[in-house]
Amino acid sequence: MTRVSPRRIRLEVSSFCQLRCPSCPTTVGAINPAVGSGYLKFDDFQKLVDRNPSLECVEISNYGEIFLNPQLPEILEYAHRKNIAITVENGANLNHVRDDVLEALVKYRVKILLCSIDGASPETYKTYRVRGDFNAVIGNIEKINACKRRFGSELPHLVWQFVVFGHNEHELPAARTMAARLGMEFRVKLTWDEEFSPIRDADFVRAQTGQQAVTRAEHERIHRDKYASGICRQLWDDPQINWDGRVLGCCRNFWGDFGGNAFRDGLTESINSEKTIYARAMLSGRKPARDDIPCSTCDMYHARRDRSDFIETA
Repeated sequence: MTRVSPRRIRLEVSSFCQLRCPSCPTTVGAINPAVGSGYLKFDDFQKLVDRNPSLECVEISNYGEIFLNPQLPEILEYAHRKNIAITVENGANLNHVRDDVLEALVKYRVKILLCSIDGASPETYKTYRVRGDFNAVIGNIEKINACKRRFGSELPHLVWQFVVFGHNEHELPAARTMAARLGMEFRVKLTWDEEFSPIRDADFVRAQTGQQAVTRAEHERIHRDKYASGICRQLWDDPQINWDGRVLGCCRNFWGDFGGNAFRDGLTESINSEKTIYARAMLSGRKPARDDIPCSTCDMYHARRDRSDFIETA
């Protein structure tokens, strides 16, 4: 299999999170064996960037909250100095952030910041975002907008992500209106846990979202494809690196690493370890499943294998 040298990577800045969202793997400790608890050190980031001048973009969010990394402003400043685009598109909860960090998002031109806001009122929001403060989140967004006006910047592009549940579906119109007022793109996401607060009025949700499916199971029945199955492409296009350098392959994996460490072994070598090369062969249908490959645990791989719906590679 051909080795990959992506210009984009995913590098988790912090796996700590102060919220306790009921269905989240971070809350229940499921991420502990593979991801662990920690945050990216500036020195590790600096060395990784300096040793890989072809890097163009780094996504820094995954299972934790990026703003719990005390060295985040230094990381953003160095990325900006080295012309590396920073994205926060997997999401941040934006509950507790210092004003100087909010300013750094604008000053150092973070490309996109996706905020997970599942409701349009404090009462509804905290049903899932346990320990969260809706008013604090909106206040921080307003502070970012004030910084954008002060710096004359359109960045970061702000996205309001609304995970739709039965308890918050009635607030979809209000949330969309609030997002527009705050200059935010509005995106609806389907929950992976259909047992927690299931959809109550499917027709209403369909009308509000313009989507046929209101659950991931329904999406799979209609489209014969797993919801968000494009994640598998990350092993080629933008592989996931843990805060401590271990290669996880994709943003969904919390079952085990692939053996390589980007800080210890070098980025190119670590994302082309024997295990990662074998995993790409599995996902492209060239090799059978192997128990020591994390993909073997994933239902997305199982669905691909069962349908012979493998990733096409050049």
